[in-house]
Amino acid sequence: MSEKLTKLANPAPLGLLGFGVTTVLLNLHNAGLFPLDTMILAMGIAYGGLAQVIVGIMEFRKGNTFGTVAFTSYGLFWWSLVALLLLPKVTFLTGLNQPTETAMAAYFFMWGLFTLAMFFGTLKTNRALQFVFASLALLFFMLMARDLTGNAMLATITGIEGVICGSSAVYLAIAEVLNEAHNRTVLPICPVK
Repeated sequence: MSEKLTKLANPAPLGLLGFGVTTVLLNLHNAGLFPLDTMILAMGIAYGGLAQVIVGIMEFRKGNTFGTVAFTSYGLFWWSLVALLLLPKVTFLTGLNQPTETAMAAYFFMWGLFTLAMFFGTLKTNRALQFVFASLALLFFMLMARDLTGNAMLATITGIEGVICGSSAVYLAIAEVLNEAHNRTVLPICPVK
């Protein structure tokens, strides 16, 4: 019995948008434009978290190991970040302390290492995806340095770099959607030849 071949939609733009929009909003906070509030936390749970986990499962269905690992991991990153911020505030759980700056630096360092390793998986794709991963690795290492030093200027610069990183993911997502919809290059992503 032959299986009917079904064309599956590309879930990557949804995951890139979930990551990118949430990253931009959090880093506008990091740059000092507004306080950390429920808007950012809700985005971390829903669009940054849930949407990326769903996309990771969809990439699994397509047989894309890189997409599965990347989207699922970063979706779970957002959930873990929200949990780190909220768990110490839950009244029925006692003894849970806010993470120290050193603990957060270690957290961001490990995410930076993971992202740097994943960057090497982008080398045969396109320059836009390479930029997303390179700027994200840099962002995690800058967040680590910010937490270790407590330097206010570094915190602002880190927020600006995070807005650039998130915006690059939004650009790539929109480029993939428009390029597919028009069946031509509307926004370049510079494929590696």
